[in-house]
Amino acid sequence: MELQMVDLKSQYGRIREEINREIQQVLDSAAFVNGPKVKEFAGHLAEYCGVRHVIPCGNGTDALQIALMSLGLQPGDEVIVPAFTYVASAEVIGLLGYTPVMVDVDERSFNVTIDNIRKALSPKTKAIIPVHLFGQSCDMAPILDFAKEHGLYVIEDNAQSIGAVYSFSDGRKKRTGTLGHIGCTSFFPSKNLGCYGDGGALMTDDDELAERIRMTANHGQRVKYHHAVLGCNSRLDTLQAAVLDVKLKYLDEYNEARHAAAQYYTKQLKDIPGIRTPEEMPFSTHVYHQYTLQVLDGKRDALKKYLAEAGIPSMIYYPLPLQQQEAFKEITRQAEDLKVSERLAASVLSLPMHTELTNEQQNDVIEAIRSFYKTR
Repeated sequence: MELQMVDLKSQYGRIREEINREIQQVLDSAAFVNGPKVKEFAGHLAEYCGVRHVIPCGNGTDALQIALMSLGLQPGDEVIVPAFTYVASAEVIGLLGYTPVMVDVDERSFNVTIDNIRKALSPKTKAIIPVHLFGQSCDMAPILDFAKEHGLYVIEDNAQSIGAVYSFSDGRKKRTGTLGHIGCTSFFPSKNLGCYGDGGALMTDDDELAERIRMTANHGQRVKYHHAVLGCNSRLDTLQAAVLDVKLKYLDEYNEARHAAAQYYTKQLKDIPGIRTPEEMPFSTHVYHQYTLQVLDGKRDALKKYLAEAGIPSMIYYPLPLQQQEAFKEITRQAEDLKVSERLAASVLSLPMHTELTNEQQNDVIEAIRSFYKTR
């Protein structure tokens, strides 16, 4: 079978009967919007994550926007966000009239650290969006302490790390997305927990915030046709909830398969001088939404081209840090030197990673990379 970055077809094949049965039940009920399955899935996800409230919505970007809308920020307020991440994390800040404050990331984990965040604090700072990039948590304990000290909200972007577990120094463990005031996730099909279309969710332990989030996602209304605040219309449709409720049962198994595949890559690739394999931080498990190399000495694009010619897919996440994007040049404040983000954007390369990946398929990737370096 042709090697793919993500093999959703084979994954579906393994759970076809369960998926089809759940979809058929939704079709038979004709409860396509806010059907019982949406509430059922939200309850199951809340139980899995160990959080009081899960509020499904239309997609991960909506989740981030709704989270910010629910906090009562004012135009010009500043929100700290990493420069090396997907655009959505910063896009929603600008869309709402707030100021994205770009900070650099750690070269080993690809995530923001408390040292980056401290440099960004100003009297206008109101919130922090730590992004748990590629599958593992930011070091959240010092970030949470800093936020509490300065009265800041913490919105976790957990779109790539659902199922990861953060360990505190006292031995406590919590799943990513449940550490800050609000956690946001995406159910885009390629995510570790993905549906067959668009979907997202917010989670919180704060009852008051949960009520505001529900209102915001539902046109600002508690009671139909009575709008207390300006909101939006963002919901997870029942068919997608049915798919997700099946796949949630397999999430830990899926994440374990990704981790095993990542360990195999690392074992086989770590001795190649021209690349740096991803590191696992001691405070977090890693669920490997992406397996991302750093290709040294300016050879990233040449390696990507060589792999493509050998029929092996790879992806660059992300080729341009946010501070260099045209859309952000006039609206952001750059809090520090962003050289790490710039260096990562020029060197990262993600290899095929999914739940159905076999060692035989990985061997093709590994041999192609070795062959590339033998010719250089």
